[in-house]
Amino acid sequence: MKFKKILPQFLTLLFIVLIFGFFTMNAQENMDTRGIEFGFGFLKQEASFDIQFSLIDYDGSRSYARAYLVGLLNTLLVSFIGIILSTILGVIIGVARLSPNYLINKTASFYVEFFRNVPLLLQIFFWYFAALRALPMPEDAPLIFGSSYMTIKGLYTVAPVWNNFDVFFIALIIAMIIIFFFNRFAKKKQEEEGKQYPKFLISLGIFIILPASTFLIGGVDLSWSFPELKQLAKTSFTYEGGLGIPPELIALTLALTLYTATFIAENVRAGIQGIGKGQKEAAASIGLTPSQVLKLVIMPQALRIIIPPTTNQYLNLTKNSSLAAAIAYPDLVLVFAGTAMMQTGRAIEIVGITMATYLSISLAISMFMNWYNKRIAIQEK
Repeated sequence: MKFKKILPQFLTLLFIVLIFGFFTMNAQENMDTRGIEFGFGFLKQEASFDIQFSLIDYDGSRSYARAYLVGLLNTLLVSFIGIILSTILGVIIGVARLSPNYLINKTASFYVEFFRNVPLLLQIFFWYFAALRALPMPEDAPLIFGSSYMTIKGLYTVAPVWNNFDVFFIALIIAMIIIFFFNRFAKKKQEEEGKQYPKFLISLGIFIILPASTFLIGGVDLSWSFPELKQLAKTSFTYEGGLGIPPELIALTLALTLYTATFIAENVRAGIQGIGKGQKEAAASIGLTPSQVLKLVIMPQALRIIIPPTTNQYLNLTKNSSLAAAIAYPDLVLVFAGTAMMQTGRAIEIVGITMATYLSISLAISMFMNWYNKRIAIQEK
């Protein structure tokens, strides 16, 4: 009986290995016929192309490995921002979908039905080619919020300039560690004694006060850099100083956030509706306010329903960020699987690295969300 169970699995594995081996040998023969070598030595060669937006130092004299890192960081940046913003917006819209207020309920429903039924690529095109391209040129841009300019070339705003930033960063890490252990302590006290602490306010106070104290006792100096209009040529202007955010990043972030938030909103709505009405009524009967019922009774249980499908949306957002190539945002696909591959001709190596990178990012997100899902699960005793 044991042999009969193992045999189908063994044959399936053998079939997969043979298929993989066949395509590998076929590719190797074709490469040998054309005189193409397989290897990753090209990563050390000079890239010889520029990238318009980079979080690290880069120019055309750097290697292909450096170009890969630039594309990876740009992909992680838009994915991280998109996940944070879509989660916040999705929770708000999901709760609004259940509001007894007719206007709020219908507005949230219209948002969900509209944005989730328009193709994501079309939304990216709208924000980039229609919305942002209608903005004024740098020399004509009005001042907004006292220090920022929104132009066709992107958003230019004030940026902090740090001295002894490492001290501030260490204080920030310490504050986050303290907040973590405080929340564990507060949760334990609530479960054992029913005592509630204002966790949000205390955590916010720690997060602000401890890093802020470094300005007084840690020697941290903070100044601000403001964007200033500079003329490059007779009819060409730009801003120097401050922080410049390219329109490609803005358009991609808006599209990914608004699109993904619709699915997260539906997950939140389904999670809340999955909690029995009797528990809501019981919580209200002991004097809890509607906000306390949502915070203390509904959401902790609803998260067990919300987290698994929301994880899929985080993975989809990360993979959908590859559509950035359509508007020339220098993500991993455009920089590495696009420009670098065309220059080197190393299709197998570059596509393989790109696929492995997206797989690694997706697995990391999945592992973290699975860990969090197990952490909030109700433990039976």
